[in-house]
Amino acid sequence: MAEETIFSKIIRKEIPAKIVYQDELVTAFHDISPQAPTHILIIPNKLIPTVNDVTEQDEQALGHLFVVAAKIAKEKGIAEDGYRLIVNCNRHGGQEVFHIHMHLVGGQPLGPMLAK
Repeated sequence: MAEETIFSKIIRKEIPAKIVYQDELVTAFHDISPQAPTHILIIPNKLIPTVNDVTEQDEQALGHLFVVAAKIAKEKGIAEDGYRLIVNCNRHGGQEVFHIHMHLVGGQPLGPMLAK
């Protein structure tokens, strides 16, 4: 069984977060350390530690992350100019919280994907 994370407490509203969307599959909230004018985390409500832990049973929830990302991007006014969706996996991939999550980042030109 995966260990509970701070995101689990956000989903249950046990700790404060600026939630912008929540349904039975996913929760989306503002990142506490934004890297762009719009920086929202979208997470499945089911605790899945990393991309390596995804199973076929997770397809609906993880596909729903993209549907919710597009909806939020439109609501925030960044859909037309563009935005970036980022999912990190494990330490070398930059994952800090081991509850899979998608970063929705936009609101300004984002530059190159990776630094050399």
